[in-house]
Amino acid sequence: MKKIILTILLAALTFPTFAGVKVIVHPSNDSNFDKRTIEKFFLGKKKIFSNGAKAVLLTLPDSSKTTEEFNSSLLGKDTKQLKAYWSKLVFTGKATPPREMASEEQMVEFISDNPNTIGFVSSDSPTNGVKVIAEF
Repeated sequence: MKKIILTILLAALTFPTFAGVKVIVHPSNDSNFDKRTIEKFFLGKKKIFSNGAKAVLLTLPDSSKTTEEFNSSLLGKDTKQLKAYWSKLVFTGKATPPREMASEEQMVEFISDNPNTIGFVSSDSPTNGVKVIAEF
């Protein structure tokens, strides 16, 4: 019994749970957001914020744990499925894929400098200079 408990504790320490994801925009963005609206943006089905500005989507590298969590939690797709989905949209000219930021720090800095952007970072990432509109 002690071995089982020790194994479970060791596994929990080795594989920590993910903290979650925060969706962020520029502080001046006064648009209305809910989970479905955010999902539509990141699936290329919505392109204009409710304030009338054209949305610029930002993402992190496919290898990022934050990206994996965002894609599965909010969009219900894994990275491979989402890449195929966006390839089809781009090929048919229906949408432009999100612009990739190299890091969460770069994401926050870019959004704080650009009013029409929307992106995401991990829940434990600092978000000074941006507005958090949702957390998953």
